[in-house]
Amino acid sequence: MLTTSAITSTYSPTRSRNFFLLLLLKKSTTVSHPTQTHAQIILNGFQNDVSTVTKLTHRLFDLKATSYARQLFLSTPNPDLFLFNVLIKFSNAHSISLYTHLRKCTLLKPDNFTYAFAIASASTLSDEKVGILLHEHAVVDGDGLDLFVGTAVVDFYLQFWRVDIARKMFDKMGMLKDGGIRLDSTTVAAVLPALAELQELILGMEVQCLVLKLGFHSYLHVLTGLISLYSKCGEIEAAKLLFGEIGRPDLVSYNAMISGYTSNGESECSVKLFRQLLGYGERVNSSTIVGLIPVFHPFGYLNLTTCIHSFCMKSGIISQSSVSTALTTVYSRLNKINSARLLFDESSEKTPASWNAMISGYTQNGLTEAAISLFQEMQISEVSPNPVTVTSILSACAQLGALSLGKWVHGLIRSKNFESNIYVSTALIDMYAKCGGIREALELFDLMVGKNVVTWNAMISGYGLHGQGQDALRLFSEIHAGLVKEGEETFQSMIHDYHFEPLPEHYACMVDILGRAGQLEKALKFIKEMPVELGAAEWGALLGACVIHKDKKLAQVASERLFELDPENVEYHVLLSNLYSAERNYRLAASVRQDVKRRNLAKIPGCTLIEIGETPHVFTSGDRSHPQASAIYAVLEELIRKMKEVGFQTETDTASHDVEEEEKELMINVHSEKLAIAFGLIATEPGTEIRIFKNLRVCVDCHTATKFISKITERDIVVRDANQFHHFKDGLCSCGDYW
Repeated sequence: MLTTSAITSTYSPTRSRNFFLLLLLKKSTTVSHPTQTHAQIILNGFQNDVSTVTKLTHRLFDLKATSYARQLFLSTPNPDLFLFNVLIKFSNAHSISLYTHLRKCTLLKPDNFTYAFAIASASTLSDEKVGILLHEHAVVDGDGLDLFVGTAVVDFYLQFWRVDIARKMFDKMGMLKDGGIRLDSTTVAAVLPALAELQELILGMEVQCLVLKLGFHSYLHVLTGLISLYSKCGEIEAAKLLFGEIGRPDLVSYNAMISGYTSNGESECSVKLFRQLLGYGERVNSSTIVGLIPVFHPFGYLNLTTCIHSFCMKSGIISQSSVSTALTTVYSRLNKINSARLLFDESSEKTPASWNAMISGYTQNGLTEAAISLFQEMQISEVSPNPVTVTSILSACAQLGALSLGKWVHGLIRSKNFESNIYVSTALIDMYAKCGGIREALELFDLMVGKNVVTWNAMISGYGLHGQGQDALRLFSEIHAGLVKEGEETFQSMIHDYHFEPLPEHYACMVDILGRAGQLEKALKFIKEMPVELGAAEWGALLGACVIHKDKKLAQVASERLFELDPENVEYHVLLSNLYSAERNYRLAASVRQDVKRRNLAKIPGCTLIEIGETPHVFTSGDRSHPQASAIYAVLEELIRKMKEVGFQTETDTASHDVEEEEKELMINVHSEKLAIAFGLIATEPGTEIRIFKNLRVCVDCHTATKFISKITERDIVVRDANQFHHFKDGLCSCGDYW
């Protein structure tokens, strides 16, 4: 029992006032509250009490009053290490300079918290060199193996995709080694996000059993981790049951459930939960909003996205880079690229993730030149690209056929040690294959230790693109080059042996296989028996086969369906018109062309690109704008003369029928492909390969001419058209004259 004297000695008016002021700080909800409390701190003479100032600084940071907090720190005459640590933890861009000031201008010695916070800031700032230096300082000061520092170091190296170093650091920390550290709820909660990201449902369920055994199942942070795990594994009902087990969910639990609903395409449920959260008077944060934004299932949710955007603008959350990045991603996926770019431009803090979102958005929408231009801006801004960046830019290079830029990016990948990343390596394979470098693609494919299904698909489709059907079969998937029996067997195997439900593109491949073999009636029967809704891909494959095999009747059937399914696509009209012209049915050919004019369908002008060194040269039909035009036409004229001597005849059937034969020949002889090849012969060394890129299908005459040119000049010529690659060598083409 306390005596009166004991109570009197314990009670202190000064201590009581200080306690009251600290209680006010704890209950502060807006910046004005700690500002008023600060005035009382000064009036009561506590402005030099480091403990009080530290708590005030911490609360100011919690309320995002960063400038105020830093000014308060600067006005403190003798800040202690704890106050320095608070500043380093929350100051972001200024954290490293504060750490430097601590080491150079004070007698204080950094502790494990100092290093952990400073290294975490280096991760946030994407400053790899500074992070490595801080790690070295921590090792020298004896804090290198501290659990708190080690965790920050592991996270830092993972941020820069240095997985091998991160793992070595983790192993050195000695978790669970020799029965050392006992598992606690924090350890279990920390492993659950990793299982969620990897979608390791079975292993996650085993961890849940361990949680039950250890008695952690009622812990809020463990239940929240399990909610995220089940949500990311597509088990939303299980996540919902777990959320129901929480008596009083906190904001983090609500965020996990909202994100779970959204990521599983149940945005209506996530919005309902979000409204419930607001109804309770809770202050939502950036994680809440990011979870609410329909990033994974955006289609049909444009109105929801704009409503969320408006809410973010009014609440000020739009300034959070994670929020603006998520909105940029959704707008891009909804083909609202201008809205995405406006958000990106207005973002005050452009993180690597925000650059990636915009570059990826341009690439996904086919705006490859804009993607490359923005990537170049990123380089100038000195933001370090990561594997996500290079994967997106490689996709842009693949679409554009920009081999020289692709090779430069490959060099960047080597310098950044990104080659071990499976997504980067897969994107490199895809880029080389689509830019004509099938040998380089194969070399990379063979060097890869771990391959996923996307890697195999990239190599297989690369083979298919280059007409190497046997090699595609060797990798067991899509079949090309008329290998009908094997194609049908593989297709059936996919369904019956591997229980894969074929997608529309698989059916289109089978139509293509049958069409290449001339089995057009069988292809039509296959289309009619398809259990999925017919699309333009299947009928387009059939029409292409009809043109090659000159089946006018079936072509009419296919084209009529295509005109209904894709009425704005002028290519189908051109194919049908060319077929009629080849059959010398000029009346029907003219009728198709008149239909194109009547419906204001514009045919894309044909052009061909060739890169000499790193300089692109673009030619159009009959183009005389090139500085070396005279030399190009002279070489082309000489080539045509030599070709005719060995039996070449100009294919004029697809040319306009209302001009003289001689004029038809002159028009076809100066197609953009021929001009680009002639320039390539001038601008490159004898014996070197020539690569050109045509934006449309290569015409019959140019295809035949290129075979002759490859024989006469003893040059390998690679032509990428809108459909596939053609490798010309010794007068033969890899496509087998089917494209």
